[in-house]
Amino acid sequence: MKILVTGGCGYIGSHTCVELLEGGYEIVVVDNFSNSKPEVIDKIKEITKKDFKFYEGNVCDKTLMNKIFDEENIDAVIHFAGYKAVGESVKYPLMYYRNNIDSTLTLCEVMNSHNVKKLVFSSSATVYGKPKVLPIKEDFPLSTTNPYGSTKLMIEGILKDIYISDNSWSIAILRYFNPIGAHESGLIGENPNDIPNNLMPYIMKVATGKLECLSVFGNDYDTKDGTGVRDYIHVVDLSKGHLKAIEKIKDTTGIDYYNLGTGKGYSVLEIVDNFSKVNNVKINYKIAPRRPGDIDACYADPSYAKEQLGWTAEKGIEEMCRDSYRFVMKNK
Repeated sequence: MKILVTGGCGYIGSHTCVELLEGGYEIVVVDNFSNSKPEVIDKIKEITKKDFKFYEGNVCDKTLMNKIFDEENIDAVIHFAGYKAVGESVKYPLMYYRNNIDSTLTLCEVMNSHNVKKLVFSSSATVYGKPKVLPIKEDFPLSTTNPYGSTKLMIEGILKDIYISDNSWSIAILRYFNPIGAHESGLIGENPNDIPNNLMPYIMKVATGKLECLSVFGNDYDTKDGTGVRDYIHVVDLSKGHLKAIEKIKDTTGIDYYNLGTGKGYSVLEIVDNFSKVNNVKINYKIAPRRPGDIDACYADPSYAKEQLGWTAEKGIEEMCRDSYRFVMKNK
């Protein structure tokens, strides 16, 4: 089975490529390196000892996408390609709407014209907005607090309409919680090109001396220590969820939604404390104003993914912190 992975050189995409190759799948990768680096291709090959076809370019480019589908015998698609920074989306909403939605429309049009109707979509827990109760289940009301989340919710709606119009599609929508960690080899991990949006890359910059201290955005949230609580999941566990989703959609039709999280919430300060203890590194921090679009707490009920996909997260917070640090130290 040959899988097209859009955005396959990015953080989650690269780890999923490793799991796919090690799981016996063939892959074709397309990426424009807007938030990734070309050397990731060689690192995926080094880890897996396997080769794969790579196309450089934007998924919004219909000519390129038609070329890929004309040249490769694609069976299914995992769609990662998209901008993903909450704060940046608030600042540049048009850029987010144009890129994230246009890339998905282009991809789906080309898939449809080539009769490839199996898709795993990279969505987000941001589609739940500010949940009234926790943990979050898949049937909770959907809303968003930022343009990034709005693009994910709009794309979910587009995919639902595609399936309603043509029941031969098979679509798995994976709602990620907060991926951290890195591959145990230390060869691939989270390495954003621009200013990091997520907590762990900031912690890394402090741990390696690139930043003097970590800015903790808000300490007046309705949580145990006043800092935001999130469901942090090891990126390798998250990647394995995509293989389970491929197994689910390859022989079925339909559309369904799955939370990929651990079901446990950790505050920002708990992550800082765990990181310091596991790696014996002091992380200085200061309290900064809240960021627009952030919410108090968010963690999953992952039981539906376990029941339907046979997937559960296995790695704990210590492994997430240890593997993150190993990657940074190996790639300084």
